[in-house]
Amino acid sequence: MIYFTIMGIFANYFIRINLTTMPTLKISFFLLVLLFMQRSLYAQDKLNIKFGKVKPEDFEVKSQLIDSGTNAVVVAHLGKTTFVANTNELTFSLVYVEKKRIKVINKNGFDAATITIPLYVSDNKSEKLEDLDAYTYNIENGKVVETKVEKSSVFTEKHSKNWTYKKFTFPALKEGSIIEYSYEVKSDFFFNLQPWTFQGEYPVLWSQYEAAIPEFYKYVTLSQGHQPFFINKVYTTQTSFSFVEHVEREITARNQVGSALNKFSIEGAIDYHTWVMKDVPALKEEAFTTTLRNAVAKTEFQLNQIVFPRSMPQNYMDSWEKVAKDLMLDEKFGLQIDRANNWLDNEVNDIVKTVTIPKEKAQKIFEYVRDNFTHNNINGIYITTTLKDVFKNKNGSVADINMLLIAMLKNQKIDANPVILSTRDHGFTHEIYPLIGRYNYVVAKIAIDNKDLYMDATARKLSFGRLPSKVYNGQAREISKNQAVPLYFMSDSLKESGMTTVIISNLEKGGVEGILTHNFGVYESLNLRNKMTKTLPDDFKKSLQQQYPEEIAIDHIQIDSLKLLNEPVGLKFDLKFKSFVDDDIVYFNPMLGEAIKKNPFTAAERFYPVEMPYTIDDMYILSMEIPKGYKVDELPKSVRLNLNEDEGMFEYLVSSDKNHLQMRCRLQLTRATYLNEDYQNLRDFYTFVIKKEAEHIVFKKIK
Repeated sequence: MIYFTIMGIFANYFIRINLTTMPTLKISFFLLVLLFMQRSLYAQDKLNIKFGKVKPEDFEVKSQLIDSGTNAVVVAHLGKTTFVANTNELTFSLVYVEKKRIKVINKNGFDAATITIPLYVSDNKSEKLEDLDAYTYNIENGKVVETKVEKSSVFTEKHSKNWTYKKFTFPALKEGSIIEYSYEVKSDFFFNLQPWTFQGEYPVLWSQYEAAIPEFYKYVTLSQGHQPFFINKVYTTQTSFSFVEHVEREITARNQVGSALNKFSIEGAIDYHTWVMKDVPALKEEAFTTTLRNAVAKTEFQLNQIVFPRSMPQNYMDSWEKVAKDLMLDEKFGLQIDRANNWLDNEVNDIVKTVTIPKEKAQKIFEYVRDNFTHNNINGIYITTTLKDVFKNKNGSVADINMLLIAMLKNQKIDANPVILSTRDHGFTHEIYPLIGRYNYVVAKIAIDNKDLYMDATARKLSFGRLPSKVYNGQAREISKNQAVPLYFMSDSLKESGMTTVIISNLEKGGVEGILTHNFGVYESLNLRNKMTKTLPDDFKKSLQQQYPEEIAIDHIQIDSLKLLNEPVGLKFDLKFKSFVDDDIVYFNPMLGEAIKKNPFTAAERFYPVEMPYTIDDMYILSMEIPKGYKVDELPKSVRLNLNEDEGMFEYLVSSDKNHLQMRCRLQLTRATYLNEDYQNLRDFYTFVIKKEAEHIVFKKIK
C-alpha cells in the first residue's frame, strides 16, 4: 500500500537525523509520532461505517464527487463469496453475501431504491436467497427512524429460462433518506462465481469485493474499466475441508448389506482476494459511446478447470478449435449450412441464371436476400428455425438470414463461412478466451479471386461487399470445421468522406442566389436512403430548411442515386437569400447551414474512450460573387489547426478580391477512437472549430 512507502521514507529521514543529533528520548518521541501517523493513514484504508447502525451524522455525506447534478450516492457497497463444503454431496457450494448503503439526495435518485437480485436456475435447481434485510432510514425530530422492507413486498419475476429476479422497492422514501440492504445467496453452480461491478449510475464512495477461492477451482479473472484499484491483494492459507461419504458395506455376521458413513478430509489452499475501489465517479453515457458495458469498472470470473487431489482435471473452458468444431456440429449453427440443401437448387439457379462469374453470382445472391428478406430485429449467433422456414417466410433473425445467405452461396460452390462478432452496442469480445456469450451477430465471408468479402444481408440498402458500421467493434471469429480464425473489424479502418460545394452569384435585378451540392459518404448515403423510405418529400424539405437561418430559403431539392446502392447519394438544391437588397450592413456566415453548432463533448471530464463509428474527412467549398453594391468590410482570418499533430486537422481558408470571395473549410479526424487521456484535446479542438465556423463575413453597402 502507498502509506507503507510514504511512512518508510519519513521513518528513514527522522531516524537518520535523530541518531546523529538528538537524545534517545526524542528518538522515541518521533517514533511514537510516526506510529500514530501510520495508524491514522491505515484507518483511511478501511470502511468507516457499520451496516445496520445508522446515526444522525451518517446523513451528512460529503464527497468531491457530489455536485448539483448528483441524485444519489452509494456510500458503501460490499460483496463476499466463499466456498463451503457440501458435507453430504461431496462437492462445494458458493455463499455470496452483499451489503449496500445508498444516500438518496433528491427525487431523481428514487430509482436507486428499486432493487433487483438475480438468481440462476438450471436443471430443476436454483440459487436460494436468504437473510434479506432492508431498511429505509429517515431523520425525524432529530432522531433516526427506520422502516423495514417486509418480506411480503418482495416479488418474483421470471426473466428468462435460466434467470429469476427477486425485486423490491424501499418504503417511506424521501429526499435525504438512507437506504440499506443485505442478503445472502447460496448456490450450487460453482461455475457462476459472482462478478462484481464497482461503478454505476451514481458515484460510489467505497466498493469492495472479496472472494475466497479454493485451489481446486481455477478461474480466469477478467477486469475492465478505467478506474484504478485502491486495494488489490491476495493472500493464501492452508485449510481442511471435511466430507461424509455414504458407502455400502457387507455385515458378515448376518450376511447382510448396509450403509455406513465414511468421513474424510481434503487438504488445500485458499486464495483470499480483495478488490477495492474508492471514490468512483458516476458512469454517464456521453456522445460517441458504443456501450457503457465496455467502460464500466468490473471484475468477472470464468471457470477454466477443476482439479481435485488424485483426480483427473475437468476442463470447463474449451479451446477455440474445440468451440469451432462444436459450433459446426450444432443443429442451430453449422449443420444447416453444411448439408447439401438441394431444395435450394432451383431457386438459386434462377437467381444467378444471367451471370457465370463467381463474384457476380455472389452479388446476385446477396442482393436477392437483402432485398427480399426482412430482419425481425433479433440478433444472435444461433439459427432460430430451419432454413427452409426462413426461405419460405422471407423473414428471420440475423443468424437466420445470413446463414441462409451462406447456404445459398455454398449451393453455387462459393467458399463461404460464418463470422461471429459482437455489435458496438453489445460490448467487446475477448481476444483470447472463447466466451461465446459475448457474441451476438453473424455475417457472411466469401473468398473470391484471392480477396475476402464480407456481407450482411439484413442491412437494407447497403451495397455488396460492405458491412454496417455497427459491426466494427474489434475482434471477430471466422468459424469453419476445425478453426476459429480471428478477424478484426476496426472503426479506424472506415473513412467517411463528404464534399459540399456552394456557388453564389448575383442576380441581374439585384440580390443573390446560390446552388448547394453535397456528395455523401458511404454511411451518410445509407442513412439518407433509409430515411427517405419513411419520409415524405415535403417533410424532408421542412427538416432541411430548419438547418438554415431565416434569411436563406431552399427550393428545388434533388436527390441523386438513391437507388444506385454502389454510388454515393448526391443532394442538390437552390438557395435564395433575402439579404443583400436594402441592408447597409450584412453579417454573412459563409458556412450557411453546414457549420457544427454544438460541441458533442460537453462533459468536463471523461473516464472512458471516445468511440466514433468511422474516421472523418469533410470538405466545404464556397465560391461567391461579391453582391452588387457591396464590399467586404471584415473577413475572418485563415487558420490551420492540428489535433495531436497527426490525429486530426481543421483548415479554414478564406480570401477575397473586389469581385469574388473564395473559402475552403476542411475537417479531418484520422482516428475513430480516442483514449480518455486525449479527451480534453479533442474537446478543445471541437470548441475551436465551432467558434471559427460561427464567424461572419461583414459586407457593407458602397455609398
